[in-house]
Amino acid sequence: LLDPQKNIKMKSVIALALIGSAAAFAPATQPKASVALSADLSSMAGATAPVGPFDPMNLAESGSDETLAWFRAAELKHSRVAMLATTGYIVQGSGIHFPGMLSSDVSFESLSTMKPLEAWGAVPDAGKAQILGTIFIAELISESKAVHYTKGGSLPTIVFPPVDFSGVDAVTLKKKQDAELNNGRLAMISIMSFFAAVSIPGSVPALVGNAAF
Repeated sequence: LLDPQKNIKMKSVIALALIGSAAAFAPATQPKASVALSADLSSMAGATAPVGPFDPMNLAESGSDETLAWFRAAELKHSRVAMLATTGYIVQGSGIHFPGMLSSDVSFESLSTMKPLEAWGAVPDAGKAQILGTIFIAELISESKAVHYTKGGSLPTIVFPPVDFSGVDAVTLKKKQDAELNNGRLAMISIMSFFAAVSIPGSVPALVGNAAF
C-alpha cells in the first residue's frame, strides 16, 4: 500500500496533468477588438478657455474610445436640440408667430397668446406626430452611415437642411465646432432653467414676473 501522503501527492500530480492536457485543447482566448480612435478630450472640439475640457462628471474616463465618441455625439445632438428649443421658446414667449392657421381649428395667433408649453399642448395630435416623425427620420439618417461614429466615422451632421463644410479650412471649422458646442451647452442650461421656471414658480429669480413663464 502507498503511504497516504504519497497517495495525495500522486493524485495531485494526476489532477494537474489532466488540467494541463484539457487546457491544451481549449480554444485560445481572443483579445477583444478595439477601434483606435485616439480620442483625446483636450484636443476635441469644445475644449476652449477658460473652462477647457468640459467633463464635470469625468464621463470620458468611464469607458473606451467608442464610449467617448458616443458621449460626444449625444452632447452634440442635445446641444443642437437645446439651441432650437431655447430660440423657439423665446420667439414663442415674445408673441412672434406665423400668419394663418396651424390646422382647421387652431391658428398660429392663438398659440402665440399661450405660454410655450401650453402652446405645445394645443397642437393637434397629427401635428405632434409629424414633428416626432421628422425627428425620428433625422435620427435614423444620422445613425445609418456606412461607418458609425463609434467606429471612427464622422460625428452626426445637421440633416435638415444639410450643411456642407467641405470648403471650410481646418482652423475656421474648428472655431465653428467650438462655438457650436459651447453655445449648445449654454442652451441646455437655458432650456432647463425655462422648464424649471414654468414648473416651479420662483425657482429662477431672473425669470420671475416674465409673462412667458
